Amino acid sequence: MSLFALTLILAAAFIHATWNLLNKKASGHATFTWLVAVLSAVFYSPVAVALIVFWQMPIDLGALGLMAGSAMLHTAYFVLLNEGYRAGDLSLVYPLARGTGPLLSSMAAILFLGERPSALAIAGGLLVVLGVATLTMGPQMLRAAGARKAVVFALVTGTFIAAYTLWDKQAVGKFAVTPLLLDWGQNLGRSLLLTPFALRHWQSARNEWRTHRFEAIGVALLVPLSYILVLTAMQFTPVSYVAPAREISILIGTVMGTHFLSEGDVRRRLIAAGAMVLGVVGLAVG
Repeated sequence: MSLFALTLILAAAFIHATWNLLNKKASGHATFTWLVAVLSAVFYSPVAVALIVFWQMPIDLGALGLMAGSAMLHTAYFVLLNEGYRAGDLSLVYPLARGTGPLLSSMAAILFLGERPSALAIAGGLLVVLGVATLTMGPQMLRAAGARKAVVFALVTGTFIAAYTLWDKQAVGKFAVTPLLLDWGQNLGRSLLLTPFALRHWQSARNEWRTHRFEAIGVALLVPLSYILVLTAMQFTPVSYVAPAREISILIGTVMGTHFLSEGDVRRRLIAAGAMVLGVVGLAVG
């Protein structure tokens, strides 16, 4: 993995952990997911229009289909993630979901996309996964209220992370869709998919805006920024390297959960963090 790709991924990891902290603070209804999607589409529209009109970056039927597929996968991901946060702690749901996703996507990339990472990169990915397991599977955490339900949501969320990672890698790599346009298109699609639900629960949508507008604005700005950086790295870096390296955000998110949300068990988390840092170094060198 190149230094430029690693820099993009680490910057994205910090931004990703930050928006998840805001998302956990809101722990919102599915209408919060709709609100974030609408705001993201609106905020990034000027740049998307500039790319289409002034830089003449085309959007053909194939690109629209890829955006639609990405929108469906991301819609499921965000709804499940929010349900997980409503049921359990940030330091349980976030690491477990983020750890499951790269494990599955890396395996699929090796099996179906023909990617062949080096032995050192594979060892690094395994260390990241080991760190995630150490971080999330403590008995004290699983005894917490709602933890089992949260684990189920986190695991299913991780499956959708793997699915959209592979889908979007093909979109920006094989089909050369511009990362910002792909992300903007899936945000627009996600807002359209969730609009009927939001209209049926309009009072909940209004309540989310009234009580969590600052979190919604923050998440709406940070989600696309984080993912555009990752998509850019995926244009010239294999998924089996990018997906595990992104998971340094687990360390950042766990520190944020401990510091801002008073979620403890520091010793075990430091051990897990050490394993993940070594894993990322292995991925970068490999």
